Amino acid sequence: MGTLGWIIAGGLFMSLIALFGAITFALPVKTREQLILPLVAFSAGSLLAGALLHMIPEAVKRSDGGIATYLWVLAGFTAFLALEQFLQWHHWHDNASHVEGATRQHGSPLSLLMVIGDSIHNFLGGVAVAGAFVVDTGLGITTWLVAAAHEIPQELGKYGVLLHGGWSRGRALLINGLASLTFLFGGIIAYAISTELDVSFLVPFAAGNFLYIAASDLVPEVNRHHLIRTNLVHFTAFAAGISLLFAIKVLAGE
Repeated sequence: MGTLGWIIAGGLFMSLIALFGAITFALPVKTREQLILPLVAFSAGSLLAGALLHMIPEAVKRSDGGIATYLWVLAGFTAFLALEQFLQWHHWHDNASHVEGATRQHGSPLSLLMVIGDSIHNFLGGVAVAGAFVVDTGLGITTWLVAAAHEIPQELGKYGVLLHGGWSRGRALLINGLASLTFLFGGIIAYAISTELDVSFLVPFAAGNFLYIAASDLVPEVNRHHLIRTNLVHFTAFAAGISLLFAIKVLAGE
């Protein structure tokens, strides 16, 4: 299968993950609550290990040894910080409007904002994964696996937020599926421009994205509990995410 085939297949499979949130609602509420934070911890470990063990070393190996690779990592980190700050500002603005008397309705502004933000996030993820596939198929597969590990707990949480915002299950599932298709669009666009220019910079840029998501969004979520047993479960899941990516690196013979 060629590079474009891998990118399209990866985009379609990522879209299927949007169904995960709906499937988990067949589980008892207590079971879902017990699953989500260990999945978040596993995702955090996977993102960190994917960036530090796979993506950055590959980018350094293919560069001229200069500082440009690390600048792209910082650019990826900073870009997601800026995106999240923009979305947080709108989150506060919408909450203020709600407090002043706005009523919740189907497709409330806050829910729509979350869908828009997730669509942008998926688009950038598709661009980054496609860039990795263009550089090397093995790196592309690894990058896709790391992105998928992050997407599963995110979809679970996002689906719950949409239902809480007044969306029906069918509507939430449909919108989730459409938002996830931007991953595929981003991948196709990245592949199209790769014929005109070198897109290898997307690998360290995506590594910076992954580092930001893990360190800023995910680790704080699993690092706010005081029970030893809970923390041990979360740490074990985090270590499992790192171990999986390390095992992939060893098995790949790198």
